Amino acid sequence: MASEDITKLAESLAKTKVGGGQLSFKGQSLKLNTAEDAEEVIKQIEEFDGLEALRLEGNTVGVEAAKVIAKALEKKSELKRCHWSDMFTGRLRSEIPPALISLGDALITAGAQLVELDLSDNAFGPDGVRGFEALLKSPACYTLQELKLNNCGMGIGGGKILAAALKECHRKSSAQGKPLALKIFVAGRNRLENDGATALAEAFGIIGTLEEVHMPQNGINHPGITALAQAFAINPLLKVINLNDNTFTEKGAVAMAETLKALRQIEVINFGDCLVRSKGAVAIADAVKEGLHKLKELNLSFCEIKRDAALTVAEAIEDKAELEKLDLNGNCLGEEGCEQLQEILEGFNMAAVLGSLSDDEGEEEDDEGEEEDEDEEEEEEEEEEQQQLKERGQGEQESLTPKKIIDSQDSTPVPSPPVDVATFLAFPSPEKLLRLGPKCSVLIAQQTDTSDVEKVVTALLRISSVFKDEAPVKTAVHETTDALMRKAFTSATFNSDAFITSLLIHMGLLKSEDKIKAVPSLYGILMTLNHMVQQDYFPKSLAPVLSAFVTKPNRALDSCSFARHMLLQTLHQL
Repeated sequence: MASEDITKLAESLAKTKVGGGQLSFKGQSLKLNTAEDAEEVIKQIEEFDGLEALRLEGNTVGVEAAKVIAKALEKKSELKRCHWSDMFTGRLRSEIPPALISLGDALITAGAQLVELDLSDNAFGPDGVRGFEALLKSPACYTLQELKLNNCGMGIGGGKILAAALKECHRKSSAQGKPLALKIFVAGRNRLENDGATALAEAFGIIGTLEEVHMPQNGINHPGITALAQAFAINPLLKVINLNDNTFTEKGAVAMAETLKALRQIEVINFGDCLVRSKGAVAIADAVKEGLHKLKELNLSFCEIKRDAALTVAEAIEDKAELEKLDLNGNCLGEEGCEQLQEILEGFNMAAVLGSLSDDEGEEEDDEGEEEDEDEEEEEEEEEEQQQLKERGQGEQESLTPKKIIDSQDSTPVPSPPVDVATFLAFPSPEKLLRLGPKCSVLIAQQTDTSDVEKVVTALLRISSVFKDEAPVKTAVHETTDALMRKAFTSATFNSDAFITSLLIHMGLLKSEDKIKAVPSLYGILMTLNHMVQQDYFPKSLAPVLSAFVTKPNRALDSCSFARHMLLQTLHQL
């Protein structure tokens, strides 16, 4: 290590905070690649008697550095709290699992009894969960109370691995007479979807001691929400439920409302941006009215709730003396409805608890038409879910028990109707892409006019919208993208600059004079671009342009931080 680097490291370490059994290197931007880089950090750890908490967040730790830090931790049996979020910035995904394995093995060797493990904001993906799987199953985690895995990109696969590890930890710890008593679980922004959420719900139902669950922005629809609701009912100590920005619809909201009736300790309900709609809101209001006397916060913002349902929610909180905040912003009350809402709360002397209504969408005129649209949407969702179950060879879902939430039964697959390219591009789904068969990539490329930039962009966005981390779907998306874009970029008439401009506009990253609606989620296109930019057909001259726009602050990008990180990391390495 160069002398100036050592000096810089020494200055950073001078800021190290020590106290109350805690050693903190938080936010020092240390770049620990080699054993030599980590010497000063190791010295601090080794010389710290009674180490109970180690903060490594806001630094970047490589495989070799992790090994020597782990060696120092092998003698720290009193360690209880590992604050290890955001400690792999700029690392390849392949580096993270071995680093986590080294650190986890050290804690097991030390005989540590962890209370808190925070690995949030580490973009390790499904494979990264394998890195701390053994730790979770070990005696070091029998005492775990807080597990925080926010924004890690675990995906469905990672969620299933995590759920299995938690169940194994509970089984082993129960055999020792001290069952795992997890209190706080955090796993927002992980693309868990229904399957990942359902797997975790089974683990929650077995554990039964949860007090806080935070799982926002996970692409969970009503089957996953229903499974979680059933699991929450077996966790009577629950105080906080945060499922913001998932998709309940009426079915999920009604299931969750039934669970709320059984929970007496609830203080915070965050179902904002969850599309509970009016019927779901009324069901939740009934649950609030019947009990929940400790409720402090109720968030039903941006849920397509209409005036009468919103007023029902307001009337339900009349005797909630502990309530500090009611958020109904971004719904469909209209000016008169907003005034009525405020009047009701003023009548209870509770006007102060109402949040802003500045983003109200206005009262819907055609209520009957809206209800029909909602019913049709839910019917379409139901049909798609049934189709997915058939294709996976699964039967009906059984009712929840503490030991098993949802159990799949074998069923005879029903033959699916044929799909053509036009049908897929009009209504894309992973199943339809797979049903196009092994020649799907050739078919789509053949039937797309690559001389028309807009048609190419539209086709690419439709293909990428069905991206999943599951191998068959991921492979199909990659192969189809390669066939389409290779044909486009190798065409003498194709304008690459016009393509990237149009793509950025459709992604909502570049403004246009024309009113073009941005795609609802950037996750699929970001993950597809991450593959695309590595291929020989992709013009390297477009990489700096793409990097510049993906780097800029943007709410849509923030909600896909894992995919964004992956793409930027790849672009940086080109």
